[in-house]
Amino acid sequence: MAKVVRFHETGGPEVLRWEDVEVGEPGAGQARIRHTAVGVNFIDTYHRSGLYPLPLPSGLGSEAAGVVEAIGPGVTVVRPGDRVAYAGGPPGSYAEARLLPASILIPIPEGVTDQTAAAVMLKGMTTQYLIRRTYPVQAGETVLFHAAAGGVGLIACQWLKALGATVIGTVGSDEKAAVARAHGCDHVIISTREDIAQRVRELTGGAGVPVVYDSVGKDTFLSSLDCLRPRGLMVSFGNASGKVAPFDIGILSQKGSLYLTRPTLATYTATRADLEATARDVFDVLREGRVKVEIRHTYPLADVQQVHRDLEGRRTVGSIVMIP
Repeated sequence: MAKVVRFHETGGPEVLRWEDVEVGEPGAGQARIRHTAVGVNFIDTYHRSGLYPLPLPSGLGSEAAGVVEAIGPGVTVVRPGDRVAYAGGPPGSYAEARLLPASILIPIPEGVTDQTAAAVMLKGMTTQYLIRRTYPVQAGETVLFHAAAGGVGLIACQWLKALGATVIGTVGSDEKAAVARAHGCDHVIISTREDIAQRVRELTGGAGVPVVYDSVGKDTFLSSLDCLRPRGLMVSFGNASGKVAPFDIGILSQKGSLYLTRPTLATYTATRADLEATARDVFDVLREGRVKVEIRHTYPLADVQQVHRDLEGRRTVGSIVMIP
């Protein structure tokens, strides 16, 4: 038996339950993992609230690290005793132990702790595909990254600086502005009291930026378009403030023949080769010291309801890890 977090109806944090389940033995292509650290991401709140619907009842969470306890027939990518991490796959990482497709597991290299791996897999691989593949940022370019003090934002700011980019970031408070600056953000816009598009135009001499990375959604979408230079790319990869309302695509032409994409990590890591390459890039920048992951919040897994209250209440900065 193992303790897991499940929910039987959508709603607020109060719908999350702490339950006993029988994990069982791994079948063909599976591995049984005993978690040592569980990552928390804003998308978990979308699943719990029903914004991104899941079949109910359901587990929750998509990122964790742990030790392989057993493998099923045909598994060759990991062995019992391996330290591994993953991001994606069936929801259910909020658990002491679980069965998973072995194909999504990545061995954790020496020099990277389990907590760091749990905190960085989803956010680090998201950063990698955003800034290296969705729009490959080049040295000398200026980019806008929303929620610069969040889990993805802090990784992205450091990685972008290592690439030689100038980073404009948005945050919601002076405290978060200081954190963003400490992690490589060159210019910080406090979105609660500054006009984002106006400040970006001022900082770029009126030119705008070639790319905007926006995980905020409804509250920033239109102003993000106004930050782009002609033929710039709007990368919408989250909905922290709510879903973007339907809009007339003619706006893209009116604002300068703009491009718009809504990418997902699942698409960019759909093959084992892409998954391994993406994870390798993340672990390389960690071990080289170009990116440092600060785990500012740790909670017992059993305190999951409070974790979600703090996350949605914007009371967290950087990465959150729960300990089973």
